[in-house]
Parts: sequence; structure tokens; C-alpha cells
Amino acid sequence: MKKYLFILLACITVILAACSGESSSDESVYRTLYAGEVKTLNYLKTSDNNEFAVAANLVDGLIEYNQYGIVQPAIAESWTSNDDATVWTFNLREGVKWVTHEGEEYADVTAQDFVDGLNYVLDAKNESSTAWIATVVKNGNAFYEGEITDFSQVGVKALDEHTVEYTLEGPTPYFLSMLNYVCFFPVNGEFLAEKGDRFGTTREDLLYNGAYILDTFEPQNERILAKNETYWDKDNVLIDKIHYKYNAEANTVAPELFLRGEVDFALIPTAILDDWFNDPEKKDLVRQDTPSFYTYFYALNFDPQFDAEYEPENWKVAVNNKNFRKSLFHAFDRVSAMMTMEPYNPETLLNNSITPKNFVDIDGVDYTQLEPLAQFTNSESFNAELALEYKEKALADLEGKATFPIKVLMPYNSGSPDWANRTQVVEQQMENLLGKDYIDIIVEAGPSTGFLSEVRRPGKYAFMEVNWGPDFADPSTYTDPFTIGGTYNKPELAEGYLESNGKPKYQNMVEKAKATIEAAERYQLFAEAEAFLIDEAFVIPYSVQGDGYMASKLNPFEAQFSPFGVTSEKFKGQSLLEKPMSNEEFEEAKEIWEQERAEALAEQGQ
Repeated sequence: MKKYLFILLACITVILAACSGESSSDESVYRTLYAGEVKTLNYLKTSDNNEFAVAANLVDGLIEYNQYGIVQPAIAESWTSNDDATVWTFNLREGVKWVTHEGEEYADVTAQDFVDGLNYVLDAKNESSTAWIATVVKNGNAFYEGEITDFSQVGVKALDEHTVEYTLEGPTPYFLSMLNYVCFFPVNGEFLAEKGDRFGTTREDLLYNGAYILDTFEPQNERILAKNETYWDKDNVLIDKIHYKYNAEANTVAPELFLRGEVDFALIPTAILDDWFNDPEKKDLVRQDTPSFYTYFYALNFDPQFDAEYEPENWKVAVNNKNFRKSLFHAFDRVSAMMTMEPYNPETLLNNSITPKNFVDIDGVDYTQLEPLAQFTNSESFNAELALEYKEKALADLEGKATFPIKVLMPYNSGSPDWANRTQVVEQQMENLLGKDYIDIIVEAGPSTGFLSEVRRPGKYAFMEVNWGPDFADPSTYTDPFTIGGTYNKPELAEGYLESNGKPKYQNMVEKAKATIEAAERYQLFAEAEAFLIDEAFVIPYSVQGDGYMASKLNPFEAQFSPFGVTSEKFKGQSLLEKPMSNEEFEEAKEIWEQERAEALAEQGQ
């Protein structure tokens, strides 16, 4: 395997190798603004991303990830599971300390701390927002619902001071990835009992076993994270302090403060992006953000619940015709849609599957490269000629059954200007290609608040942009939303897909994959199910989420890499660059990282 990326970058460019530790100051400080305030420090209760970002740096769990997305020991030195992945045993490293806000040692971290943490999360009166993840543990849901009251019946045990065992409701080969969530973090039971409802309300009412201690916590002013000198892995904590400064207009003022050298990070809004790229002094300071693992796709709704004026019954007839769906599938020009959000490099955010690349792999092969899914992953769905061919087939199929043009209700969230623009582009592009005598796309502004509950969940759309993000390291996290009782577009209601057991074909495919423990076979079955979903044009894959452009003195390829959980919020392992990456340097570094990651995954699979 090649050397780690930050060493390689030193060979590529001296600029990227220079970090604050090499400056005249002995202390490395990362400075950034924030506008969204942390409402609680109680990591066992929250599901807020802002609070995850703080908790991940203050408290360690059993595992973490390296910069290539490979699970690493954290408080657990090692672990084993039984053959069907229902029982997992973790051996804890000795000498890990809980410390107070002043850095004074309070107690050792023990196996009982993980039991106490889960007990708090699964106690319904504590209203933990991540309790649903923890119900993977045997009897976890029964305890949460009050069906049993004896926590000793829940599948977590401290076998001794340094061994914790989890027994799960069923085979869960991806359980390690679930430990990346705060609901599986430890808590010192004695301290928790002493603090009661005050736990996590101030920096004094919290214990720390992570890379940093909360040195300052002044809401709507500042918070400072200082390196924990008792941390078990302190040699890999390269930034001494993280200084967050509150500013209600953070996104507006950050670019100017970055240019003045007062902060080390700023999002660059689209409105000023041209100015930065056209300015010789600014253009080398800005780069793309790394895409997230939220994928976007257009869902075709098989259970339309919108008003009669939009002809839901006529839509239902049309959407149940595969040729009609395929005509929309191939008529959607994804590049022109993406230009509304990413005008410079739209292709970099396009995604041809529901599961994104670099999410999970099997023996070093990316899941999206498994056949038959790879046929879609590696091809472009937009094809004007095919779209028109399917249009003619649909017209023949639906003659006398549907009324043309088919009204296609396409709502959007009125609080998102980019989304509003994109719906206009999609409407014009698809109608121009397929003809207004074939489809009449109706763009409708939905509420800016409560859009999910008022529009998407009740099914008040025909054709709409939606998204999904992963919860754990298994393909099922992306296939589940389309199963019976799932989140999206009710494909189980599509006509003509029921099999002999009374279930839709897609449902049977997913259930077969879920029942398979052996990883290679499991992933193959999921790839076949996802390929079926796309091939039948139940959905049209679109993109991964990108947050635009930024100026940052952090090297994103040094960060811990995980599509789920909180580990990607850690500053551990990262160092400050003397100057930010340019977009060209970012692309070069990304290419190297992807190659190194493939090699690391292949080596792990051997």
C-alpha cells in the first residue's frame, strides 16, 4: 500500500505539506464561525448534527475509522462475533480515563460504562433521539416500550471490567458500523446519577474521554475545545485547540474574515463564487466540498394522493406502464438539472445508482461495481433517442386507457431557491424533449417548513426530487426505503410484480439479501435488487449531495472517513495547512486518496 495521503501530498506540493505546527507558534489552533447553537451537551440524547460534531471530539466509543473508511480500535482494542453475527464481544483497552472539564482524572472507562450508556438511551423517559438505532440489541425495543422493565434482560452485559458483550435481535453483520452512533457511547454511571437532569447542560456537567475537553462553553459567544492531555491516543491529536466563534451571519461574513486571516474556514456562496474564481489572489483559495453520502433521485409515486385537478387516477394508469416510466427515465437530462447548483463541475456530483460510490465494498470491489448494478453505475441514463422510442411504445400501450398529456405534479420546497430553479429547468427540458402533448409537468411550490410531513410523506406528488442518507454500513440502508412500509413512492403498489407468495418481486429480492449472512453473496443479492429497482424505472438516480465550494485550511483526506455516524466530525488525525487547497490540488489529492483507499480495502479483504 502507498504511504498515507498527507505524506504523498508533501511530495506533490510544499504548500499542502506545511501545517501550523511548523509555524512560529507552538500551538495549533483551528478557528471557525458558527451560527447554529448547541442546545445540549448530552450526547446520549441528541440527534442534532451540530451536537454530534461536538460530542465526537469529546467522547470516544468502541471503534472509529481511519481516513480510508476502515474500522479501527478505539476504546475497544479487539472484538469477535459468533458465526451468525448475533453476539459481539469487545475487549477494552486498559487505562482509558474519564476526566473533568479541568482535565482532572475522575475514573477509568470500564465495560459497565457502555451498559449504563445504553440503559439511559433505552429508558423512554430520557427521550433519546437515537434510541431507535439501539433497538438492534435484543429486547432493546421491548424495554423502550415498557414491555419489560428489567434492564438485565436487554442484550448488553459487562462480562468483567474490560469486556462488554452485545446480543442482538438477529444477525447483524454490519453491527460495528452502528457503534459509530452516540447511542452506543459510554457514560460513567456514578457521575450520571450524581448530575441527574443536569448531565450535559454545562461543560462542568460532563465527563470527557475523547481527544478534546470543552475548555470554554459560552452560548452565542464562543466555545473552545482544548486537547485532552490524558487521552489514550493523544499523539494523533495534531490540532491543539478548536475555536468556534458565534456569528448569526456566519455564512455571510466568513469569506471576508477568511481573507483577513481571522478564520480558517468559510463556505463560498454561489453569489460570490465567480468573483473568487476570477480573482488571481482568491482563485487558489477555493475548492469544492467533498460530497456527502446523501443521494438524490427522482421518485415516481405509485400511490398519488394529490388533488383531483391534477388527475391522480390518470397518473396512476400512466405510471403503471413501464414504457411510460422508461420514457421519463431516459428523458431526464441530469447535467442541465445539476447546473442549477453546481455550474462549474456538474458531472462530479452525478450519481447513477441509489447507493453512492465508496459506501461499502466486498473484497476491495466497490459495491456499485457489482453486476448487474454496475451497468447503471457506469452509464448515463439520459438518452434522448431512447426516451422518444419509449414514448411511442407508451402511447401505443396506453391508447384508450390514459388521457394525454399526462399531468405530472412536481412539487418543490419553497425554502430552497436552487430547488425552485431546478424544477423549472427539469420542466422545460423534459417537456421540450417528449412534447407537451405527452406530458404536462406542473411545478408547485410546497411549504418551506414541514415539507416532508405535508407533501412527501402523504404522497402529494407524482414525480419529485427526494433524497436518502445511510444509517449503517450495509446496502440494506439504501434498499429499505422502497420496501413495503418504506419511505418512498410505494413501488410495492406497482401492477404486475406480485409473486407466488403474494409479495412484490423487489420485496422478495431484498428479504432474500437480508437473510444472507455471507458478505459476498449478501452484497450480490442487494446489487441485483437495486439494479431491478432502477431497471424498472421506479426511480431515476440523480446525484450525491454537495455543499458547493469552500476555503479551508483542513485537508479533507486526513479526516476519519465514514458515511454514517459521528466519526467524520472528529478533528483527530487532521493538521492545519499553511494555505488552503486550490480546486486543482483538491482534485489531484482526491484521485490519490481514491487509489489509496482502493488499495487499503483490497488489503483488508485479503
